[in-house]
Amino acid sequence: MSNRNTYPTPYPDVNAILDRLLANVQATLTDRLVGMYLYGSLANGGFDPGSSDIDFLIVTDDELPGEIVTALVEMHTQIATLNTRWATELEGSYIPKDALRRHDPARAQHPHIDRGSGHLSIMQHDSDWVVQRYILRERGIVLTGPPLPALIDPVSPDDLRQAVRTLMRMWWGPMLSNPAPLQHGGYRSYAILTMCRVLYTLRHGGIVSKTQAGQWAQVALGEQWRTLIGRAMEHRNGTPLIAVDDALAFIGYAVGQSVQEDL
Repeated sequence: MSNRNTYPTPYPDVNAILDRLLANVQATLTDRLVGMYLYGSLANGGFDPGSSDIDFLIVTDDELPGEIVTALVEMHTQIATLNTRWATELEGSYIPKDALRRHDPARAQHPHIDRGSGHLSIMQHDSDWVVQRYILRERGIVLTGPPLPALIDPVSPDDLRQAVRTLMRMWWGPMLSNPAPLQHGGYRSYAILTMCRVLYTLRHGGIVSKTQAGQWAQVALGEQWRTLIGRAMEHRNGTPLIAVDDALAFIGYAVGQSVQEDL
């Protein structure tokens, strides 16, 4: 492909791992590759080299046959051994172009790799991929391939609101009774800033970075949550200065807001 973006981010070491990944993907997929894109904090803002991961999307021309998926599994296993901290900070999916156009739960099982694992497997892509499609379409970074608005239908404000309500019901609500992930201090900060993003989306029907959402929430939600949100913004790298009970209280507040029709 001739439209390859050699310097997609301001971070040379991130660009290096992306260049390696793209070269391997092109060699494995050949003419099945439609494009490669970045989403997440690199596209949406708020990327922190000390704590963020690299969110990528590979668009394919169709569903991949089993032998190609196996080759991709082996390729990602090899990349995870590279001598760079970013080798295990890759998180991304391989989605056929027809399935990418809009989120359909019936066509939402795709090869995916989580940060830290180095292992590609078939995973269900839930309602958060409505949000990811929005970020990709509106702010995604092209490494190679056609512009994303040509591949993804517009995502409406109500689509975003419904997606985050579903996410709150399926993931964050149950955490109120089973808060095991919150035992890690970094995850507590992540959870609080994610709740700020959810509340922003419910209020405004849009998506902003965690930092922008935290700044907005400190003003919009009043004094009750200002200090807690400030701590989360200052300690995203795992410093456990936020009590589990405080994080649960804010999650509970956000869950309550998410079940209301109007804020």
